[in-house]
Amino acid sequence: MQTHTKISKSLPETRPITPDEAILTAATEPPPFGTTHAIQEVYGEAGVWGFWRGVFPTLIMVSNPSIQFMLYETMLKKLRKRRDLSKQRKNGVTALETFLLGALAKLGATVVTYPLLVVKARLQAKQIATGDKRHHYKGTLDAILKMIRYEGFYGFYKGMSTKIVQSVLAAAVLFMVKEELVKGARFLLTSKTTKKLKSKVSL
Repeated sequence: MQTHTKISKSLPETRPITPDEAILTAATEPPPFGTTHAIQEVYGEAGVWGFWRGVFPTLIMVSNPSIQFMLYETMLKKLRKRRDLSKQRKNGVTALETFLLGALAKLGATVVTYPLLVVKARLQAKQIATGDKRHHYKGTLDAILKMIRYEGFYGFYKGMSTKIVQSVLAAAVLFMVKEELVKGARFLLTSKTTKKLKSKVSL
């Protein structure tokens, strides 16, 4: 549905459109492209297997969160170790530092796995048999080889700037909020434990 292009007959732009022509154009406008239309189009184009196009790159892309958390935890441990060596343990890790660590971790994971996202999108996009053969792919390997041949390695990173803005900011906020919630929960548990111990000592 996201890759569908709406095609409608337009009148020549050399003269103004009369009210009658505007009504006629609105009446002949194609209906909205919904889920049912998309299902019929995918099935008519590639059969049942068309619904599983791009599944192989998608399965590999499950490594994105793993890489993200691995990078985040590694950088967080190194930062805490440096704080311990410099005797700044009381300061801890600030919210801004957590935000930056989360952004860097997601950036690294995105750079590694983004080519697979591009390949998946190419496979799932509508492919016209009579169109340009350079953009007609038989499978994942065929898509990768054609992209390297006709577009070079730059083709695997088209549109990455938009993806980085969207995913990196979201991940950075997620890690920052998560760490602050953990700190708050630990503080509440510590304060409750301290109150219990004080009450027992007074008794």
